[in-house]
Amino acid sequence: MFFVDTLESEGLGNRSYLAGGPTTALVVDPPRDIDRVIAAAAARKVRIAFVAETHVHNDYVTGGLELARLTGARYLVPADAHVSFPRTPVADGDTVTIDEGLVLRAIATPGHTPHHTSYALAEDGRGVAVFTGGSLLIGTVGRPDLVEPRLTERLARAQHASAHRLADELDDEVPVLPTHGFGSFCSSSQAEGDATTIGKERATNDALTLDVEAFVARTLAGLDDVPAYYTHMGPANAAGPAPVDLTPPRRADAGEIAARLAAGEWVVDLRNRVAFAEGHVAGSFNFEGEGKLATYLAWLIPWGRPVTLLADTPERVADAQRELARVGIDRPAAAATGDPAGWVREGERLASFPRARFADLADARRRGEDLVVLDVRRDSERAGGFIDGSVPIPLHQLHGRLGEVPPGTVWVHCAGGMRAAIAASLLDAAGRAVVAVDDGFDAAAEAGLTVVRHHGDTD
Repeated sequence: MFFVDTLESEGLGNRSYLAGGPTTALVVDPPRDIDRVIAAAAARKVRIAFVAETHVHNDYVTGGLELARLTGARYLVPADAHVSFPRTPVADGDTVTIDEGLVLRAIATPGHTPHHTSYALAEDGRGVAVFTGGSLLIGTVGRPDLVEPRLTERLARAQHASAHRLADELDDEVPVLPTHGFGSFCSSSQAEGDATTIGKERATNDALTLDVEAFVARTLAGLDDVPAYYTHMGPANAAGPAPVDLTPPRRADAGEIAARLAAGEWVVDLRNRVAFAEGHVAGSFNFEGEGKLATYLAWLIPWGRPVTLLADTPERVADAQRELARVGIDRPAAAATGDPAGWVREGERLASFPRARFADLADARRRGEDLVVLDVRRDSERAGGFIDGSVPIPLHQLHGRLGEVPPGTVWVHCAGGMRAAIAASLLDAAGRAVVAVDDGFDAAAEAGLTVVRHHGDTD
């Protein structure tokens, strides 16, 4: 009897899979921190015989090469992928036997990348799963614009054809097991739901319900910003990533933290945004460990800049270190834990700034306070409505555009509070007076603020 175990990388919105039979198994699109995969295989008491990549990933560093090396597994990589390491090249139609009666078949599904390959798993000739990587996702497909801008439309058309091929060759009841689509920016749009089948996608997925021209037009119109660190992921994966090192970083005292800040390095406070606002090291940035740490930190930081991590506990540092390693931020320069009062030198005080709701912003406007409303949502979000008079600078652009923020106390908001907290910490570190709006955007209109809709209406 076959099994499929899902390994979540929630911060990146991705999944990896361990699948196999009684004795041997396959791993599809493994994460960088392969100890999780090895533990899952040990729990199943199976030997990892194959490691398969659906494509050269653009959003995270793979653990596939190291996993294959440690386990002796055959490393299956699409034949047309340009990589610099030994592997078993896989072409359309190739098959391998995972365990007795359990056969994996490669299906060329270009679109997310030109070489993208899906893998259909069959038990005794009956389809039991298809690992679709960045091809057919839950209610959407992988975005086609991450390889080369001049290829985007061609790859969008290929996505449509690939989705139809999967639907034509596989039965309706076959589960669709994608890598992307659970918050990943590799998805053309965000998935709705947690599980799906070929039949469900046939009935609801744009790639299978729209003709190719309508699908391509809708896909291209819906593409959002690309995280800056994606530029570094593909080359790292093609070259063959180094083994990950998750040993604890060296401990930093208050003097070293101050010195690293003075040198222009990034000191990142992983505590929740409430605690950070109440008291933090001046100049440090707040990226909550519970948020999309890897995505937003890797998106904003100048690539290669040393990072020092601050947190309540060593466990929080370890979790963050693991998540950052998945996107190629391999070794924190140092770390400190415990009471924030110990992170500043004797005689120095922690910095702070206020938090507020949209109702407080409405009151401040009515009082005529000298303030600026900064909206750090992405342009696609702002198109659905924005506070009248607000200044739009998406969070991922803010660090390079701080000089564009008008004078006055900056009331910064996003859609829910997490990104506003990051933005507030950037502004605070730059010496601006700031108020972090920690509220859902729907509350803006309810508070009496004028919200302008994209078609000109107001609330």
